[in-house]
Amino acid sequence: MEAIKQVRGRAVVIPGDEIDTDRIVPARFLKAVTFDGLGEALFYDERYDEAGNPKDHPLNRPERRGARVLVVGAGFGSGSSREHAPQAIKRAGFQAIIGESFAEIFFGNATQIGLVCVTLDPEDLGVLAEWVEAHPEGEVEVDLEAREVRFGGRVAPLAIREAAREALVSGRWDPLAELLEAMDEIKKLDAARPGPGKRGGYRGRA
Repeated sequence: MEAIKQVRGRAVVIPGDEIDTDRIVPARFLKAVTFDGLGEALFYDERYDEAGNPKDHPLNRPERRGARVLVVGAGFGSGSSREHAPQAIKRAGFQAIIGESFAEIFFGNATQIGLVCVTLDPEDLGVLAEWVEAHPEGEVEVDLEAREVRFGGRVAPLAIREAAREALVSGRWDPLAELLEAMDEIKKLDAARPGPGKRGGYRGRA
């Protein structure tokens, strides 16, 4: 798996606190068998009207196309535990989210797909949001090794759960990929393990 130590790119601000997973990806898009194409559903009902015409939403603005960092408020990802929400964000091209706080399940789901979620204190977050709005072409850097967010010559200390930070920077953030990588060792251990029907192993009661 890829080690994720820094994320750098242009950013977009999604204003508001307690943005829940129903807003991030509407429920009707959960019918998809895979997550492919889910990026198009990101904030769909807030970005488009009933006829599919774009609204004036930050993600629809031309100067924000190709942004890799989301700047959000407090309680981001609250509501249901649907893993489609972080999947939609990542598949829309975002690699990191900077906020004041995250819902716990959302944070865990995001980390397991390599989507970096870090927090800043409210004052630093406010300065960052204002700078991003004023500098659409400016880049924001999230440095997990240095534990810093850098933008416009400024440096703000970030916070992230240490276990998540270590998993990201070491490339051990995907538990399923870890399991698949270790499959040969798992098979060897299973073959050597005493068990029902195996010589010298437990056979159960007659």
